[in-house]
Amino acid sequence: MDAILSVRQVTEHLRQAVEGRFPYVWIRGEITNLSRPSSGHVYFSLKEDDCLLNCVWFRRQQKDETFDPLTGEVWEDGPRPSLARTMENGQTIVCAGRLTVYGARGQYQMIVDLAQADGLGLWHQEFEALKRKLAAEGLFDPARKRPIPHNPGRVVVITAPNGAAIRDFIRISSSRGLGAEIRIFPVPVQGEEAPPRIVEALDRAGSEGWAEVVVLIRGGGSVQDLWAFNDERVARAVHCCPIPVLTGIGHEIDHSITDFTADYAAATPSHTAQLLWQERHVLEQHVDGMELALKSAFRRRLDALQLSLDHISRSLTLLSPLARLRLQEERLLTLTQRLHVAIGHELEEKERSASLLSSRLREDTVLPEALTDTLETLSLRLAHAGENRLKQAERDVESAKAALLPLGRMTGMKQEQELARMELRLQALDPFEPLRRGYALACDEKGEILRSVTGTAPGRTITVHLADGRILGTVTEVSDDSLPTDASR
Repeated sequence: MDAILSVRQVTEHLRQAVEGRFPYVWIRGEITNLSRPSSGHVYFSLKEDDCLLNCVWFRRQQKDETFDPLTGEVWEDGPRPSLARTMENGQTIVCAGRLTVYGARGQYQMIVDLAQADGLGLWHQEFEALKRKLAAEGLFDPARKRPIPHNPGRVVVITAPNGAAIRDFIRISSSRGLGAEIRIFPVPVQGEEAPPRIVEALDRAGSEGWAEVVVLIRGGGSVQDLWAFNDERVARAVHCCPIPVLTGIGHEIDHSITDFTADYAAATPSHTAQLLWQERHVLEQHVDGMELALKSAFRRRLDALQLSLDHISRSLTLLSPLARLRLQEERLLTLTQRLHVAIGHELEEKERSASLLSSRLREDTVLPEALTDTLETLSLRLAHAGENRLKQAERDVESAKAALLPLGRMTGMKQEQELARMELRLQALDPFEPLRRGYALACDEKGEILRSVTGTAPGRTITVHLADGRILGTVTEVSDDSLPTDASR
């Protein structure tokens, strides 16, 4: 009779089957047969029509709740007592736990880990259902989310006008960034009236198109308090808003449907202001860095111009007409000296030849008086010819010098004019020369020179450089009017 099972075996098989099939379940039902013995455990049954499920909630599981176990929300007003203290017969609740078989009575029962009033359980189911629906439609798709502008100048804040959230937002924003215009659209942030009013405010912000970003904020609260931001109408209005939407709803652990739909969800209302604007000391450091970079670039530019000027000066010195004239004068002087030496040598040679010839004639024969006279005449003519040739060479040197001087002066004037023109061109290339004539140089927030109105936009910061300093400002309007042409002047 091996097929005969004992009662314990049957009970164990049933327990394993039940626990394996239902390791953790949520069950809703009406409380009945509630009992609180001195042990601290709570015994009750969950009833629905003619069906009954016995439950036991052991004392060690009956903990006061510091946060909502369904949503993760931390209770701001302190821990809330466990439902085990307040539950009553006839109350509908939702229990979470595991099913097992209690062998002593041969009954299956539920061991409860936590319990919530039925309303919260329904809200959680509604939240998850709407979340799945909108996710399937693509409202949570990261690809459609737009970037939140950095340091915006125009911001719309949708929130309760007297709440702590708007006070914190304004307090933080007043100490950050470069200043911005903030418009508050007052709306209720909880209750049945809240969703349509929030939708109306979002539609208004989108239709006006004034703001660079829409901020939707609300302070912390219970699930019921924040439920307006789980409304499908609000989520779709955020999705359809043509302006980027930044949300800061509740605390860091709070997550609403609106947060999932928004372009970016901040942890808290204060965090939204921190995301929009940088701390001012960071901006000051950035400006200091830009100033140092500008000075360094200016020094490098001046060094490059000085190097170019030195090179041009050396080139002009080498090509200077005065230098060329001095070189010609030195050559002329050398040639003159060589000419004088050559003439002197030639005269000396002629004189030696004449003397030698005269001596030979005197030795060989007595010259007749007529021949002697001829010889003396030739000697005088030779001496006179040498002097004339020397004088002619001197006159040629003076003529050449007289011809070179005007040419040198003319060449010098041309070189000086060319040097003046090059100096004017160098002066025109100086980027800061127009500043000394009353013009200004505008740069964007990155330090780049603005050459067109398309390089900036209203709300962006610019730096205007003047001859004696710089001006920091914010663009309020951009006009694409072009400069007048010569025909219209």
